[in-house]
This record gives sequence, structure tokens and C-alpha cells, in this order.
Amino acid sequence: MKFSCQKEDIVQAIQIVMKAVSPKPQTPILSGIYMKAEGNQLTLQATDYEMGIICNIEAQVAAPGEMVLAGRYAQEVIRRLPGTTVDFEYNNQEKMVYITSNRSKFSFLSMEATDYPTIARVEGRSSFQISDVILRDLIQNTAFSCSHEESRPIFTGCLLELKEDSILMAATDTHRLAVKSDTLEEFQGEQKLIIPSKLLNELQKILQSDMPRTVNISCSPTQISFEVDNVYISSRLIEGQFPDYHRVIPVEFKTAITLKTDEIKGIIDRIALISRTNDYNVITMEFANSMVKIYSANPEIGNGEEYGSAVINGDDIRISFNADYINDCLKLIKSPEFTLSLNGPLNSAGIRTESEPNFVYIVTPVRS
Repeated sequence: MKFSCQKEDIVQAIQIVMKAVSPKPQTPILSGIYMKAEGNQLTLQATDYEMGIICNIEAQVAAPGEMVLAGRYAQEVIRRLPGTTVDFEYNNQEKMVYITSNRSKFSFLSMEATDYPTIARVEGRSSFQISDVILRDLIQNTAFSCSHEESRPIFTGCLLELKEDSILMAATDTHRLAVKSDTLEEFQGEQKLIIPSKLLNELQKILQSDMPRTVNISCSPTQISFEVDNVYISSRLIEGQFPDYHRVIPVEFKTAITLKTDEIKGIIDRIALISRTNDYNVITMEFANSMVKIYSANPEIGNGEEYGSAVINGDDIRISFNADYINDCLKLIKSPEFTLSLNGPLNSAGIRTESEPNFVYIVTPVRS
């Protein structure tokens, strides 16, 4: 096996597939990256059995073949090589990979390529296409609300709800709920899937591009795959029933408060320097006289308070939240203003904007 490729291309490809390499792999072979050189293409693959990623790049192949390269060591070495091209040569008898660029030369032991698990393509009953911009927006506006507690797997994923004219994502960690929807053309039937947030977060990074692209999605009862340009990423779906998010969203609110996005975000950033020293990172908001007072205190450290403008439609109110739960949402809002809707100090609050009617964020207050 012998080939050469552009350093920039293989560094980017390794960075992408390494997202599927577990820090604590079940078997030694899963710590590596599978590489296959054939024709004018190099295929890189990695998997942890839950998620698999395939990435193809151009290569000048002198002798075809396959190998498994130690993932993290190779990644660190290759990205530091001095040249713009990288040459690879694999000696099957020695089980050694020789990597050269300009005057640098490294050698690594290779694992047996035939032992590497195959990443099978998802042959789904449902396949459709979607704009990368729409998909990225759906992920960005929901995945941050997923739980990180593996003991409750159903909350570590996003619900993907497909209908004939719409696509919706929803995520909750039971303390907050984010829902985002958009139009979907040429999809028949209805389907609900729960996708691991790990896959969606990595997919979101892959979709960061200024060039509009189409994403091909395939679903089976147990798996889902996304393919865009030279990258294919697949994962097992999470089993179980996602909570009925409709029941969490209040039908109406007693108080609606219009606030300036950047102003409130800045105030919370500053007050959170105090609130993060407390349990639950609590900030309190008091709304009265066309103003909002945001404050937090810690008897062992100190306190902070700041005022902002507010247009209050309803009763004056005092309510407390986890600071991060509010600012996580505000970081995503592009509109200069947002509406905070309330039903009293102990009931769930809602955040919406006029410019993004297909997005809603529900957050549970903290007793204080």
C-alpha cells in the first residue's frame, strides 16, 4: 500500500472521523482509523459501535491497500508535519506504516485491517433530502437542551418528527425544552426518531460551511445516517418513547415581557459571576415599572444587581432561573428583542421572538 495526499485534506478528514473514536475503546482496534487507498481516493473510517463516520479524500495511489493507523498519535503527528503533501507506505509483512513529509519521517505499527468492523450503510424505509442550513438550524436550536446523564438515555437525544410538509426537532433535560420546526418537501408519511445528541453535535460541526449543500438522510427502525459531500455519518437510534412535548408548552400566559436580547444577555453574563458560586446557579428577575432588576447573592462572596429596560404586559412579578438555562437560549436568538412569557413565579416560562415563530423555548423556574 502506497499513496500520497494533501496534508490539509487528510488532517481535516482525520479530525472528522476521530469524533467516532472513543477515549475508552471497547477493543484496541477501535482506537485506530481504518484507511483504504484505491483508484484516486483514500477512504477513512472510525466507529465506536454506536456511531460511525466515513470520509473520502483525493489521493495519488501508487499501490492500493488497507491498514488501521493509531488514531490519536497519527493525528498529532500528521497535523504537525512541515510539508504540504504527505506520503504513506504500508509494509504488510512488518505491519509498519511509514509517513514522510519533506525531511520528516515517522513510522507506526498498524493493526490488522481485516479485524476492523464494517460500517454498513443504512438501508432505510425512509430517505429524504434537506438543506444543510435548515438542518444545522434545527440542531443548533435544540441539541443544547439535551441531558448529559447517561442514566436517562431518552433525554440524551433529540426527537426528530417528520411529516409530509414539516420537520421538527425537540430536546429536553426535564428542566427545559427547546422545539424548532421548518418545512420539508417531498417526504411521505409520518415518522418519529430519537437521535443521540453526540451525533447531532458532530454533524453540526461538519455542516459549518458558507456554501449551500444538500444532506441525504436515511432512516431505518434502529439507525439513521447523514451524508453530505465527502462525509457519511451514521448512528444507532435511541429506543423508547419521547415525552409529549405539546403538554409542556402552556397554551397561554398571564404576563408577556419584551426585553432587549443583547442587554439581558450582557446583564446575565455579569450577574452569573456571582450566581455560579451558588447551588443551581440561581439569578432572580424582578419586573416592575418598565424595568427588570436581575440579581444574585452569596453570603460568603458578595452580591450583584443590574437593571434593564422591559415592556411589561401583565402583572409585576419576581421569578428565579438557572442563569445558564436563560443565556443558553439568548445566545441563539438573532432578533434584537425577545418575549419572556410567564404564568407566575413557580410555573414554566416561555421564550419566543417574532422573527422566529417556529422556535419555542420552555424553562422551569427555580424556587428561591
